[in-house]
Amino acid sequence: QVQLAESGGGLVQAGGSLSLSCAVSGSIYNNYVMGWFRQAPGKEREFVAAIRWSSSTTFYGDSVKGRFTISRDNAKNTVYLQMNSLNSEDTAVYYCATGPVSTMSIKSHSAYRYWGQGTQVTVSS
Repeated sequence: QVQLAESGGGLVQAGGSLSLSCAVSGSIYNNYVMGWFRQAPGKEREFVAAIRWSSSTTFYGDSVKGRFTISRDNAKNTVYLQMNSLNSEDTAVYYCATGPVSTMSIKSHSAYRYWGQGTQVTVSS
């Protein structure tokens, strides 16, 4: 069993930055992927970024490429999402997720087995 706990959400002005953390407990295997998704009211859950637990390979959604950076610290069992140049379109609940996800399914939320409770990010314009 894996448990995920997000933190770091909050209110930020447009153009600002915010860093999210996802603390991981339980058994994470080398073939697991750590992902970040977000969901705004009335919208589908959207892929944000992902990183393989055993390598430095990263993946990004088109809407955040160049602004967001995903990283992980295996020693601390923590995954981070650094978000820069935020705008109102980034307002959403951000979720951390993990599971044995194949590369072709990286952007599909249904491919992830475990999910955190989410953390709210609000960008004011």
